[in-house]
Amino acid sequence: MALKCGIVGLPNVGKSTLFNCLSNAKAQSANFPFCTIEPNVGTITVPDNRLSELEKLVNPEKVIPTTIEIVDIAGLVKGAHKGEGLGNQFLANIRETDAIIHVLRCFDDDNIVHVDGSVDPIRDKEVIDFELQLKDLETVENKLNSLKRAVKSGDKEVVKQYEFCEKVKEVLESGKSARTVEAENDVTQKLMKELQLLTAKPVLYLCNVDEASVKNGNAYVDKVRPIAAEEGAELLVIGTKIESDIAEFDNYEEREMFLEELGLEEAGVNRLIRSAYKLLNLQTYFTAGEKEVRAWTVPVGATAPQAAGVIHTDFEKGFIRAEVMKYNDFVSLGSESAVKEAGKLNVEGKAYIVEDGDIMHFRFNV
Repeated sequence: MALKCGIVGLPNVGKSTLFNCLSNAKAQSANFPFCTIEPNVGTITVPDNRLSELEKLVNPEKVIPTTIEIVDIAGLVKGAHKGEGLGNQFLANIRETDAIIHVLRCFDDDNIVHVDGSVDPIRDKEVIDFELQLKDLETVENKLNSLKRAVKSGDKEVVKQYEFCEKVKEVLESGKSARTVEAENDVTQKLMKELQLLTAKPVLYLCNVDEASVKNGNAYVDKVRPIAAEEGAELLVIGTKIESDIAEFDNYEEREMFLEELGLEEAGVNRLIRSAYKLLNLQTYFTAGEKEVRAWTVPVGATAPQAAGVIHTDFEKGFIRAEVMKYNDFVSLGSESAVKEAGKLNVEGKAYIVEDGDIMHFRFNV
């Protein structure tokens, strides 16, 4: 699926270092603003231990995980909404993403200059929020102007659109983001999608810390926590320098030993990838056979035919039924035949809503 998470933040907060850890694509990391000029796009594997368990039981010829796309976007500065720095490019790039990973610098290091001369994650967050909100305000005001004449006709749908835009405008002018406005009906939900507001996108705050703070955070992180909680946003604490060191290990055992020395159960990027996947409102179902065990990505709420269509459009067009096993049943019982014998293989029709971890086989007719 072509859904993307964009990594955003001020210059020199660790965006490109993070991207390098996440992806095989290598963004330039340098100690100066705008070292990332064109957005770097990396396709990254979503860590899922369930694939390993299925591989042990099925013993397939190959195992194929699911992936998402991460975009490293040029650093933003004050005045971006007016085109300052690389503002226009930044805003255009972020508009093309579906969710935002907002990197905040939460570490001190005299060797890495901060664009504003000091470390303050709240100020940094507000700079980006303000620029995005101003750009959204411009978008909403343009929409209001285009609706002004039409609203006089009394068309109920147009009136709903106008009133909703006024509501969004009021929220943006108060310094809040569009994601705090609830689109209450089909008309406003459709309009929200059409507007493509930057601050309507779901966000995850990533606090980039030093090695000493990677496990429990620090005073900078503690300042961000209540703000993230108020917004209903997730917060992750990761040290990109440490993640960069972890990525250098080719040997799995060495990597695990390094993590153990730091008191960490797994690499922070694994947690981040899973969080980004969740942020995009995605879930995984599996197909399992001798040729391959494979993870497939579908939106939360997808129907069985839509899930089949991810494999091939013909599967969705000619969908007849889906044979569904629950992952836990498959693992505990050990095989498809055992699941059948236990009466736990379900035959589902077009209305079935896929659940995360479903193991599915589709019957179709073209």
